[in-house]
Amino acid sequence: MNQTVLPPAIFLMGPTASGKTGAAVALYSQLPVELISVDSALVYRNMNIGTAKPDAETLGKAPHHLIDITSPTEAYSAASFRIDALRLMAEITARGKIPLLVGGTMLYFKALQEGLSNLPEANPEVRKEIEQEAAQVGWPAMHAKLAQVDPETAARLQPNDVQRIERALEVYRLTGQSMTSLHQASAGEVLPYRLLKIALVPSDRKVLHDRIALRFGQMLADGFIDEVKALVQKYPGLTADSTSMRCVGYRQALEFLADQYDINTLRDRGIFATRQLAKRQLTWLRGMEDIVEIDCLDPGMHELVLREIVQFIRGET
Repeated sequence: MNQTVLPPAIFLMGPTASGKTGAAVALYSQLPVELISVDSALVYRNMNIGTAKPDAETLGKAPHHLIDITSPTEAYSAASFRIDALRLMAEITARGKIPLLVGGTMLYFKALQEGLSNLPEANPEVRKEIEQEAAQVGWPAMHAKLAQVDPETAARLQPNDVQRIERALEVYRLTGQSMTSLHQASAGEVLPYRLLKIALVPSDRKVLHDRIALRFGQMLADGFIDEVKALVQKYPGLTADSTSMRCVGYRQALEFLADQYDINTLRDRGIFATRQLAKRQLTWLRGMEDIVEIDCLDPGMHELVLREIVQFIRGET
């Protein structure tokens, strides 16, 4: 496929607290772009504080597609995202604008660019078996079992990444094949766009960790616990196993509300979980090709991103 005749599209990626939203809002005011959120948490309505969702004023200045599009009781998958994103990208291009996809859900970026293999649907019975087994031996032991049948997937997952370990084991038990092999067997679909992929990566991980701690503390001060209480009241079917409640911070808040620990432990666990998320996001980014890395801690970060995009639009990169 001739890249020179393809319409342009931009990926703006980075770990949590790297300043993606601020950069995207600045770019929106200076370039002919429309923003598409690439965030598995921001799709849910009424989940605002714990997801660091842009506020109404920010969204008024720089609207984002794919924010507040589904109920917290509904599941939203990478496949759902790909369908929605491809439709929106085509519409944006038809309007003479450039799709700028911004967020930190790396699986969504991967699914969009590479397509999705034909993985089996979730099977409640198999999942129940896996969860019962995990209750006996622990998730680190389940991670070790995954490493025996799918070492590639296990290598990029932390031993406490419950959701993804469970899914990878489920796929293997349903198909007899590893998730890695199924992905490799898929021909995939080439994304019909000329891509610029920018990654906002911290030059000092400790500074990012400090940002995460400050932000989680601010979320608590802004009423995060009350937000989760309101969610449970508004959506009676919501549980710790709901996809939305697997978003970082929400499961910990539910455990706090169930009196499993005190507010200080909640803060510590929330910060730890968010830092682990950032670590996974950076691992994904290291494995991606053709990325332009920009230091998210650079005071001139917005200008650096703008310069890269302008050169890209002009065909200079």
